[in-house]
Amino acid sequence: MSQYLVLTAMGADRTGSVSELTKLASDCGCNIIDSRMARFGLEFTMIMLLSGTIKAINQLELKLPQIAHQLELITMMKRTSGYKRCDFTQHFQVEYAGIDQSGVLKAVTAFFAKRNIDISSLKSEYNHQHHQTKATILIALPEESSIEKLEAEYIELCEQIDVQGCIKPVATNQISELD
Repeated sequence: MSQYLVLTAMGADRTGSVSELTKLASDCGCNIIDSRMARFGLEFTMIMLLSGTIKAINQLELKLPQIAHQLELITMMKRTSGYKRCDFTQHFQVEYAGIDQSGVLKAVTAFFAKRNIDISSLKSEYNHQHHQTKATILIALPEESSIEKLEAEYIELCEQIDVQGCIKPVATNQISELD
């Protein structure tokens, strides 16, 4: 029976850190089910969902602190109860762009939270030269959801917070490309 572990690592962006973490997972006999990596300035962060036998997960939990110390990484691990792929039928890419101002991302994420819509992926960026902000958010909805009403309410919010926004359908086979 497979066990599952979420592993998060953060530290200086150095060549080879991601390779060492994935090597550790492989050497311990764990499979990487899902992963994300991003750079923030001179730092990087990585999160992985791993699966493996009890022995494999235990081995990784024991070996990670030494590898993390060698790579000067801050790490965190959490066992999880399993991996269940959500079966949503409608996927959408939500975007906004405009002059940077305090509270825009907060307002947009609160908009979806208030409607009980989970955010699958979020990428926000800030352009220092032009004081512009933009974000791309991936959401998934059950078939019975009304995208027309949601889109109208989202456009209204964008007008209130003075950004340009849109919601576009995304083909299921394009989802991994957006994450």
